[in-house]
Amino acid sequence: MCATPTRELIDVQDLRVGMVVHLDGGWMAHPFPLSRFKIASAEQITTIRSLGLKRVRWEPHASDVIPVAGAGVDAGSAVRVQPVATPAAAPTTEDPTRTSQRERLARQRESLHLCERQFAEATTACTELTRIAGAQPLEAGSQAQALSQSLVDKMLGDQELCIQLLSSAAGSKAAAHALNVTILSLLLGRRLGLGADELLDLGVGAVLHDIGKAELAERVRQREDHFIAAEVKEYEEHVAHGVVYARRMGLAPGAALVVAQHHEHCDGSGFPLRLGADKLSLPARIVALVNRYDKLCNPNLVAKALTPHEALAQLFAGSAHQFDKAVMASFIKMMGVYPPGSTVQLSDERFALVVNVNAGRPLKPTVLVHDARVPRDEALVLDLQVQSGLGIRRSVKPTQLPPPALNYLAPARRVAYFFEPAHELEPAS
Repeated sequence: MCATPTRELIDVQDLRVGMVVHLDGGWMAHPFPLSRFKIASAEQITTIRSLGLKRVRWEPHASDVIPVAGAGVDAGSAVRVQPVATPAAAPTTEDPTRTSQRERLARQRESLHLCERQFAEATTACTELTRIAGAQPLEAGSQAQALSQSLVDKMLGDQELCIQLLSSAAGSKAAAHALNVTILSLLLGRRLGLGADELLDLGVGAVLHDIGKAELAERVRQREDHFIAAEVKEYEEHVAHGVVYARRMGLAPGAALVVAQHHEHCDGSGFPLRLGADKLSLPARIVALVNRYDKLCNPNLVAKALTPHEALAQLFAGSAHQFDKAVMASFIKMMGVYPPGSTVQLSDERFALVVNVNAGRPLKPTVLVHDARVPRDEALVLDLQVQSGLGIRRSVKPTQLPPPALNYLAPARRVAYFFEPAHELEPAS
């Protein structure tokens, strides 16, 4: 059993580059991707001090430096810790390729678990702000602003971000849907060049786009094909209810427009006002498209769910006139021809699950491959853009997979997404 790392409290004024710190409060309480990390720059120290914390936890034994006693908080003095010599590892006979694959999978699992924790925390926040929206609208609006700001802060910068398929979607369906729409809308807004303030409004509007459904009876909160005219009318009234909520919450005009227009279509066929493209804000056009995509992938009845690939194809072929062409083109490029969550058959007949997208080559995503000769916890993860002669033959529904492949790949019943900094996968065979 591994020993628990020793953590001590240190004044934020005594922080130095090279220290391993742990920030409490969850990822939404600070702009760093991880709550535990090694300080790499003076700028990170400045950011930590700006959070209003007096002291933070740190791990002396994992750090590269320790403060010099009595040096003073402004002296900047620290002693660099010399690494302790460890006995040379015993020679291993394991194939280097397999070792590299094992290490790559370990990194991927760590990244997935981090994204799932963040998704769970964000869905909890969505559930809570929805719960208090009626009695405490201003507080709910403030919480929506904080959630959107935390996501935007993590997305800003020059680094490439990729969409991470999650193996499970924690929380209620409504909260998971709100967060899926928010994550994908923000990534798309970033791709379309929206500034920080516009992204903030986009995020708030996306989180709250369905807030008006709180006023509806449970039976009409999800539109169904069998609805009679009166039920359709009742369902569509959630937009008007949402506008009332937005006003009570004190939302910024940009965020309120998303709530008001997320069911409008560029061809004037939407509701409630049948507005045309020239009347719709760009954030509202983004959310309208992403909202429809997530509903196709995650409908109320699981049996009606489309694969992400099928959902994109339907949007492009059957509903393109309803959505902004530039927004649609950017969304397809961002998601790839085979979005994360798609099950596919490769050109060598093996079945695979798409886990990541190569934005520059949408036909060559990263896939997790079913191979009966390889244990599930060591499953091959292949970046098809570096695999000579290997590609995707066709998209398949999970129900079309042979039972061994279905059990091995375990595609999620509900598709959920988060984001992470892009990383390169080494070639694997």
